[in-house]
Amino acid sequence: MIPRILPRQAGRHRARRASRILLASAAMASLLSVDLPDAVALPPLGVTAEALPDPTSARVGALFADDLDGGHFCTAAVVRSADRDVIATAAHCLDNPDTTVFAPGYRDGAAPYGTWRVTGVYMAPEWTDGEDPDDDIAFATVVPVDRGESGGANVEDVVGGFPVATEQPDDVTVSIVGYPSAESAPLRCSNTTGLFSPTQRRIDCPDLSGGTSGSPWLANGALTGVLGGYEGGGTVPEVSYSAVMGDQALELYREAAVSAG
Repeated sequence: MIPRILPRQAGRHRARRASRILLASAAMASLLSVDLPDAVALPPLGVTAEALPDPTSARVGALFADDLDGGHFCTAAVVRSADRDVIATAAHCLDNPDTTVFAPGYRDGAAPYGTWRVTGVYMAPEWTDGEDPDDDIAFATVVPVDRGESGGANVEDVVGGFPVATEQPDDVTVSIVGYPSAESAPLRCSNTTGLFSPTQRRIDCPDLSGGTSGSPWLANGALTGVLGGYEGGGTVPEVSYSAVMGDQALELYREAAVSAG
């Protein structure tokens, strides 16, 4: 059974509202520094369209049960880590990690960058004990099932990874890339967010239906949240939520990114 690894410091902390990328240690600095993928033409704010193949969409993938035949149910994204093997998604997407497979860049039934099996899960005790929506974020380690055409040893070697950023301003503009269950290619939408509560962020983007849970919220090339949290990320496709990423989420990321081995 895949272990669910809890952070060393279990207390939940609320995010302050200053805008900066946390540099937790010398080891974390290179993981958190922003390296923007090549710029591409984006839809206007508040408009959802198919995400064209590019370095950003390659780092985002669909989650499947066992293999690609059963349909995808959530979304995840590769983040930087010491062992180059960590993904981020919503905690509620990892109820069955033993059978979960990640396919970055999935499109039209193909996994051009291979498929990757979940081997370890890092989530907050507040989620495992009571499914607190403020802690609906998880990090997981993956190993290759099929390395795809690229043949990289680790998933970050193949597609790269997003740095992780916390403590964003209330009205930060983010881009979301995710896979609705009924779609065979990812969708992308950007818009300005707002605080629904001190611990939950909201965005208005159409057509982000079931399957987009776990989709990365990207600000200036860094992961600042995942689609989830309040109402599991939202009960209508026009409005989505993410738990505000603060010290608890950063501690989870440290555990996965630096301590994984």
